[in-house]
Amino acid sequence: MQKIEHIGIAVKSLKDSIPLFEKLLNTACYKTELVESEKVNTAFFKTGPNKIELLESTDSDGVIARFIEKKGEGLHHIAFEVKDIDAEMKRLKNEGFRLLNETPKTGADNKLVCFVHPKDTQGVLIELCMEKEV
Repeated sequence: MQKIEHIGIAVKSLKDSIPLFEKLLNTACYKTELVESEKVNTAFFKTGPNKIELLESTDSDGVIARFIEKKGEGLHHIAFEVKDIDAEMKRLKNEGFRLLNETPKTGADNKLVCFVHPKDTQGVLIELCMEKEV
């Protein structure tokens, strides 16, 4: 794993949360994106080399809606940039970590992603992400 790529925060409403984070971080949201496969709308902020991703569910039964219902709004995941997502997934499986998807899937911000089960990481959902080749 190379670096923290972004921190994901589950929110009920991007309409309410984007202005709040723009004030908090003193920077504008630079991108919003619908990720239909995950049933989420996302909003991204950059502060220095760091990125924050806000996640709003588009479905009352979506993973973000269920997360908020169970835990409330807040930290959802930490994403790490990897050079080779397939190799990193294989390495983690060999180390005994459970992956939430068997193959990389398309995520937001032109990334291939895979999630590591939080039961294997002290309750923290970990996302692996790699830039998709254009």
